[in-house]
Amino acid sequence: MNTTAPVRVVIADDERLVREGIAALLALQPGIEVLGAAENGSEAVELVRRMNPDVVLMDVRMPGVDGVEAAGMLRGQAKVLMLTTFDDDDYIVRALRAGASGYLLKDLPAAELAQAVRLVHAGVDQYSAAVSGRLAAMVRAAAPSTAVVELTPRELAVLRLLAGGAANREIARSLYLSEGTVKNHVSNILSRLGVRDRTQAAIYAHAHGLL
Repeated sequence: MNTTAPVRVVIADDERLVREGIAALLALQPGIEVLGAAENGSEAVELVRRMNPDVVLMDVRMPGVDGVEAAGMLRGQAKVLMLTTFDDDDYIVRALRAGASGYLLKDLPAAELAQAVRLVHAGVDQYSAAVSGRLAAMVRAAAPSTAVVELTPRELAVLRLLAGGAANREIARSLYLSEGTVKNHVSNILSRLGVRDRTQAAIYAHAHGLL
């Protein structure tokens, strides 16, 4: 007998037929429990705070509070998996910096979407093939060398938090370091990776499986 608790899911999409369709399809998948649906980011945040789901399937473009902003507001409360028709570079980067646990396009079969939800719940970020390709292209543009740079364990820890969107103060608190030390680590990381800024460092980390 399987006693594993189902993954509790909230869906956020501004198109009623889309969110209801996703909810109906996921409800038929084993190990998934759909708790509710929201039509914008602010409703999604409120629903998460009331229902405490494991994973939020979040559209990107929604009126008022969009999906990326909502993902940032939900950091630490639920894992957010972006589900959208837009594979725009800016949206992808913003979602990653907001702490999203993946970025999928809406052309997935229901079974694959359900499996992605389960994997995100288990701590494995999920990306559509097209999105992974765009991330790889951005990394190649940011760092021409194809070799994966070796970082120290401390630098890797800083990079992982940075890629999740944490500010220097949050990184310092998490790793019990001073902000000055974190700032030095970030500068060293950018230099060693050959990237210009924190966003490109985050892209590099995601594309090379360093998270």
